[in-house]
Amino acid sequence: MLQDLAMTERKLCVAVVTGAHGVRGLVKVKAFTEVPEDVAAYGPVTDEAGRREWSLEVAGRGKGVVLVRVTGVTDRDQAQALHGTQIFVAREALPALEEEETFYHADLIGLAVEDAEGQAIGRVKAVENFGAGDLLEIVDAADKTVLLPFTKAVVPTVDLAAGRLVVVLPEEVAAPADGGASAAEDGPESRGDGQ
Repeated sequence: MLQDLAMTERKLCVAVVTGAHGVRGLVKVKAFTEVPEDVAAYGPVTDEAGRREWSLEVAGRGKGVVLVRVTGVTDRDQAQALHGTQIFVAREALPALEEEETFYHADLIGLAVEDAEGQAIGRVKAVENFGAGDLLEIVDAADKTVLLPFTKAVVPTVDLAAGRLVVVLPEEVAAPADGGASAAEDGPESRGDGQ
């Protein structure tokens, strides 16, 4: 599990291939980096399993995507075969965080989630953003899920060294162990202290 890995052994997903572009092997990628062209700025990339490694070269922009040359991909069929492939970089290849930033979202995956009294709630499975702000997807031991807004009010403590988050559950949200998946009705706000 991710929580058992050293920080330097983690990989972060920086993009996903959404299809081929043209006939000469360019791929369209949806970048998750702040500057979309930075998808090629961190050196070699891999697939999720780390079995395939490529170098990327940005060739242009399209509507909502970056057009990328991938080493070894020279025609449309090879490019289309990568459709849906997530592109990962090693965590240590990313730039150092600014002083006011303390973590990347991927650093949260696998952290234990506790309430203010130290009672276990579950683990962070994912950090999502559907347009209204960041949400933490938390899963408990019974595989029940809850989405929580990633705000200072709901998540007052992020302790990477201890491998845990402390959450204050909103009244309208039941902890997974207390009755299943539920999400806050109010739109989440961005915490502004992470990438």
